[in-house]
Amino acid sequence: MPKSFPKEFREDVVRVARNRDSKTTLEEVAKDFGIHAATLAGWLKKADVEEGVKPGMTEDQASELRELKRRNRLLEQEVEVLRRAAAYLSQANLPGK
Repeated sequence: MPKSFPKEFREDVVRVARNRDSKTTLEEVAKDFGIHAATLAGWLKKADVEEGVKPGMTEDQASELRELKRRNRLLEQEVEVLRRAAAYLSQANLPGK
């Protein structure tokens, strides 16, 4: 698993990359901070999405989606338990038993 960088560090690197002069490349900025250029490019893209500059799912939206999917799985399990209980109880109440 790739190593995780603190949010403040990522924000600082993105700020520096955006405010660099025209002679400085993204690769140079990335090297100065000890990260790969592709990592920096990903951080820039993610920052653009978070700020609404580019379309995509923000961190808050992704978090909400994960929570809703978790809740949906739980509700589906509860419905299945109730279905099985109803089937069991309906067989127990058959006339003639």
